Amino acid sequence: MNKSFFLVIAAVFCFGFSQAQEYSFGIKGGANYAFGGEIQGNIEGTVTPESEIGFHGGVFLQLEFGKFFVRPEVMYNTVETTFDFPNLASTSTYSVEKISVPLLIGYNVWGPVDIYAGPAVQKIMNATLDPQNQDITAQTTPLAAQAGVKLNFGRFELDLRYDHSLSKSPSPQNAGTVGDLTDSRLNQVLLSIGFTIGNNELNFGRKRGNCYF
Repeated sequence: MNKSFFLVIAAVFCFGFSQAQEYSFGIKGGANYAFGGEIQGNIEGTVTPESEIGFHGGVFLQLEFGKFFVRPEVMYNTVETTFDFPNLASTSTYSVEKISVPLLIGYNVWGPVDIYAGPAVQKIMNATLDPQNQDITAQTTPLAAQAGVKLNFGRFELDLRYDHSLSKSPSPQNAGTVGDLTDSRLNQVLLSIGFTIGNNELNFGRKRGNCYF
């Protein structure tokens, strides 16, 4: 992962935590829908995949400054799509597991409604194309961009976001007898439910002007 990005997150965390008017932290999880990817088939021509429902889960910290907020997150994410080749009576499943670390900047539009956007660093843990069980290069850069909207209901929140890979298209990769994987990039729509575990009202010994990890 990009070390500079994590230094930025650490600096934002340290400064923001000491200056934020309010803060909260919690857990989140939900489902994701991926799209993208392309195989240039030997018989079928260009084939695009059908998305399967994946899942994600992680933790968040939100630092609030009036109507604005900064929100670092850490999420584990699984993505799966299926290429169908009717003429070959076969399918290929493209699976990706990754860790995503977004740094989001948000604004409270009205009442329970927040909007946000920001960069994310993503570490691919595993990317394979079955049934060959072939390792795949899923991206050429770890950077992605995210934007979304969330609704707050007390300690719960409902979050809908779009995750867009900033990677360039990798070189074609051998997909076995079906053809070549000419584009392995995947973008996602993620729907999650979050739960706030704690906030500044619990007063964990925090003193303004100090940074605690």
